[in-house]
Amino acid sequence: MNAEPPPTAKQPPAWRGWLVFLVVLVGTFLLGALAVSVLERREEARIPPPLMPIAAMEVDSAKWAVNYPREYDSYLRTKDDTTKTKYGGGNPRDLLAETPENVILFAGYGFAKQYRQARGHVYAIEDVTKTARVGPTTVATCWTCKSPDVVRLMADLGPEEFYKQKFDALKGEITHPIGCLDCHDPATMALRVSRPALREAFQRQGRDIDQASHQEMRSLVCAQCHVEYYFRGQGNYLTFPWDEGTSPEQMQAYYDAQDFADWTHAVSGARMVKMQHPDYEVYSAGIHAYRNVACADCHMPYKTEGGAKFTDHHVQSPLLNIANSCAVCHRWGEEEIRDRVEAIQDKVREGRGRAETVLARAHLDIAAAKQAGATDAELDGVRKLVRQAQLRWDYVAANNGMGIHAPEECMRILGAAVDLGGQCRVECARILARHGVSEPIRYPDFSTKEKAQSLLKSFLDGSPPKLLPEKTPST
Repeated sequence: MNAEPPPTAKQPPAWRGWLVFLVVLVGTFLLGALAVSVLERREEARIPPPLMPIAAMEVDSAKWAVNYPREYDSYLRTKDDTTKTKYGGGNPRDLLAETPENVILFAGYGFAKQYRQARGHVYAIEDVTKTARVGPTTVATCWTCKSPDVVRLMADLGPEEFYKQKFDALKGEITHPIGCLDCHDPATMALRVSRPALREAFQRQGRDIDQASHQEMRSLVCAQCHVEYYFRGQGNYLTFPWDEGTSPEQMQAYYDAQDFADWTHAVSGARMVKMQHPDYEVYSAGIHAYRNVACADCHMPYKTEGGAKFTDHHVQSPLLNIANSCAVCHRWGEEEIRDRVEAIQDKVREGRGRAETVLARAHLDIAAAKQAGATDAELDGVRKLVRQAQLRWDYVAANNGMGIHAPEECMRILGAAVDLGGQCRVECARILARHGVSEPIRYPDFSTKEKAQSLLKSFLDGSPPKLLPEKTPST
């Protein structure tokens, strides 16, 4: 029997070879494109050497832009003064119109004349020179946080001599708004402290600011200016009152030991302290500081363009940039984050409003006691109480963020302000009773900015309204 020939192998169709070829070709192309993309991104992310050396005292931020165009372009966006959040933003809204009680609380001080929400850093020179709070007697210390020209002038004159100058005398010398030199070393771009007051405050506390980490510096460069401070002595030397600590109680103890007052209140005669903007102090008491979240993490978050990662220098409220700031850690929707923040701020604002009502009436209670014949010796205790109460209220009111940096601490402090203000009013009632006044005093109307300023003018002119109740004839 003849064997059958072995079957011949079936040849694959010709099109299959072409398919394999095309798959390999497309795969090779895609891998090549991926490699090119990776290399391009690496090149974009690579920090190039500076195109132009930056002078040691280069105050013009536009000249830094040659090397750092992305940072400079984002910085220029602070020109937008139309941004608004519920309690902040870059819009220069009138805080006296929003809260007329401020006129009474700051009676006899510049903040009763004009008090607007601050605009972006790019407006620092324009806003400080046009505010009604500046006049012929204003000192150069008020320039300290407004311009990199201050760094240059302090290097030339020394801080002590700089502070002794008059504000108007330096107008021609100080022309550049807050910029690169204020926070960066031009040779290395490292963050640095360029103002002496913060360094000196650390030294008095026995701390070495040069040992701060890079992450800590991302808050400390802000703390050069966003703090409470005062002008010490005849030379108006800018000083932070942190020797006892940074809480309002500790700063009050410091000021009392120094027998310091910013001004004498035009209505109550109390020697008052104006808190500036203790943002760093309030932040330090909050959860973000505890978790080592820096100011820049929220107000200047990292941004990417292509493969380049850089710090966004459009300094603004995190609520205007939730996706890049809050949402990096808080994994909720933007609307939910905003609602949560505003709910907390609403509570702080409510507490602040209660303190403002109590304090405004406390000042008028003291004025009424004076009209009833109380002596300065009798009024010394109530004047100290209203000083203590208002310092606490202002610690919360003057800091940015409507308490969101440390809401629990802010509510505690506002509660203390209401309590001390209430004590002041009770003591005033006792003083009035000793002088034969048992009926409620007549509080004038200060429900609008205009009415409040008109009332203040009457006190400044020496012709205040009669606050004591009309005496009824004896029967």
